[in-house]
Amino acid sequence: MELNTEILVPGAAVEGVCLALSAPISFWGGVDPRSGIIIDARHPQRGLSIAGTILALPGTIGSSSASAVLLELVHAGKAPAALLMDAPDAILLLGLLVAREMGWPTPPALRLPAEQQRPLAGLRLLLSSDGRITEDKVASD
Repeated sequence: MELNTEILVPGAAVEGVCLALSAPISFWGGVDPRSGIIIDARHPQRGLSIAGTILALPGTIGSSSASAVLLELVHAGKAPAALLMDAPDAILLLGLLVAREMGWPTPPALRLPAEQQRPLAGLRLLLSSDGRITEDKVASD
């Protein structure tokens, strides 16, 4: 399996288990910036941690504070290893750009349609710096 994505915010190659959310999320009030735990009481994946995952977002629920929450997650070391987004969310991505300007290690963000995200749930993925996604078959065996 190999998928090609559109790079929204470039970054180094990363690997991790894909947490493919089944519903859109608001980072403001939906994710604890200190722990990376999904805290939105109405979200299907409430209680799971996004820290270190390849976080697949089928959508986001807008808030102008989402960028600040993502910035706090990066600073706390609780950010996803990478973001896969169905559609770019400029406010959310701003958090990554500010983190980069601060000199903090910043996860890449890639555009991948939601229908291509769903089958990745639970798989250990390798994301190359040029936007290619492959399954880490060795780690999955």
